[in-house]
Amino acid sequence: MDRRYAFSMLVLGVWVATLAGCVGENRTDSSSGTGTVGGDDRNGEYMPAVDWWKPAPNHDATWHWGQVSGVSAIDPDRVFAVHWGDMNDQGELREPRSNAIAVANRNGEITEVWTQWDSILNWPHQVYVDPYDPAMPVWVVERGGGGPHMQVLKFSNDGKELLLRIGDTPIPESLEEARSRTPGPYEYGQPAVLAFFPNGDFLLGDGYWNCRVVRYNGQGEYLSEFGTCGDGPGEFDTVHGLAIDRDHRIYVVDRSNDRIQVFEEDGTFVAEWPDIASPTGIWVDESNSVWVIGRTTNRMLKYDTDGHLLYHWGTYGGTSSGFDGGSGGFQRPHQVSVDREGNLYVANFDGESVGKFTPRPDADPARLIGKRAVR
Repeated sequence: MDRRYAFSMLVLGVWVATLAGCVGENRTDSSSGTGTVGGDDRNGEYMPAVDWWKPAPNHDATWHWGQVSGVSAIDPDRVFAVHWGDMNDQGELREPRSNAIAVANRNGEITEVWTQWDSILNWPHQVYVDPYDPAMPVWVVERGGGGPHMQVLKFSNDGKELLLRIGDTPIPESLEEARSRTPGPYEYGQPAVLAFFPNGDFLLGDGYWNCRVVRYNGQGEYLSEFGTCGDGPGEFDTVHGLAIDRDHRIYVVDRSNDRIQVFEEDGTFVAEWPDIASPTGIWVDESNSVWVIGRTTNRMLKYDTDGHLLYHWGTYGGTSSGFDGGSGGFQRPHQVSVDREGNLYVANFDGESVGKFTPRPDADPARLIGKRAVR
């Protein structure tokens, strides 16, 4: 036998034996009674509340929820959601628009509908309960596509007062028009998202047509901005999420560029996290973990503050068999929130609902999305 052939066969035999041993070590032995048989871990460490989100008082056999774009909750009995109008089974919107801002209790029952503000809302993009203000005002970003408004609104927690309104003039009519100008402090191009500092300042991601992050003080006075259009460092194409960690670093969801960008508080570029398919939102929790929403992968992705992917969980969405009837699946998740009890809420844009997820009694804390980081 050729010596080189014999040596090759010996090496191959050792490699196969080693591989078999490794496979054996990683395989769960069902005969031993250990491990889980079956299951697909689609809900991670959570139990979904089946069919949690209930109809509004004026829904009937014809009209139901349309596209739910945002959710925010601190108090589990006051879960705020915004949506783009009631819809019928043919996908037609009811006019005039209604139920733009709704409030649910812990059972998903709609306890309030702020009909008094329907006339100034068209595409409310996301909603926020201010985590630092004891009065817990409610903020809404009105994207304005298909309608006259591009603005940021601040309401009292009970919805009776409009406390602040900025933006809304002048209104560009297209992406091309918006990107052909240098926008002023309140000249928005389909604004999208907010994030808050403990001193009352806030950031606006502006947004779909403009390509910038703007900082205002608590009275809505312009302070600074950073970002331009493009795909280089510090450039954006669809700012669709903002978060601030305990060190005041700013995380920007650069959706159409499939990445997250990280900045110092003054807007100095720090890092890029590439190859994240169509991220749509971001949440920094109390452990300083960074959770990113994957709208096309239907996943929640956990990163450390250096951008290392640590864990992910998620469920099916727009499959050939359709959505799963509210038992846990995401369908283009658009915004997430966590209340003081640790319940997770997900606005399913295509699912026309808000999903609620409660941690399992034996859940691994490292795999749970914690309450918002307090700085």
